[in-house]
Amino acid sequence: MKSNYQLAITLAAGAILATGSSLRAADADSSTTTTTTTTTQPALAASNSNDQGLTNNLEPIYQSHELSLDGFATGSEGSYTIDHISNSRVRHNTQGGAGVGVNYFFTRYVGIGADAYSENTTGTFIDNASGNLIVRLPLGESGFAPYAFGGGGHQFDAAKLSFGQAGAGMEYRFCHNIGVFIDARCVWPNETKYYGVGRAGLRFAF
Repeated sequence: MKSNYQLAITLAAGAILATGSSLRAADADSSTTTTTTTTTQPALAASNSNDQGLTNNLEPIYQSHELSLDGFATGSEGSYTIDHISNSRVRHNTQGGAGVGVNYFFTRYVGIGADAYSENTTGTFIDNASGNLIVRLPLGESGFAPYAFGGGGHQFDAAKLSFGQAGAGMEYRFCHNIGVFIDARCVWPNETKYYGVGRAGLRFAF
């Protein structure tokens, strides 16, 4: 009988020791998992931060809903001014000037624009004002974007005329906000012979 009690006590002690060892092992595994999770979270955060930075850097140079302001120099070739109200005399006029413009692109490719310039400092402050529909084609993310435009406007000096026009050009962006452009247009006045106007200037986009 006594030996049976000793055997039972021995078995109970062995079970207690085995259970304690299992609990300690489980605690150690839990601690390791927590440490690994804590270490992994900053790494994931850093990875997400890097991904966001790459996404921001990959924003297209030319964007939709883009407003831009232009400052440019002009040169007209083959234009005519009317010396008399009777329109009986016309003289050839080739000269340079300066102007400003504003553009708004509804999409990355299609927008509208307006510009005004002056080439005659002895007359009205604004010689010519016009509006255009513009279509551009950005060449990937190279910064280059050829464009074409067409529209019409009004000439205030040296003769008061209405006209239609069409032209094409090229823009280059150094970054999202600053670029240069050059273009040329053919102008068809309603009362005098057609002529050409070239522009070159700076563009600031927002």
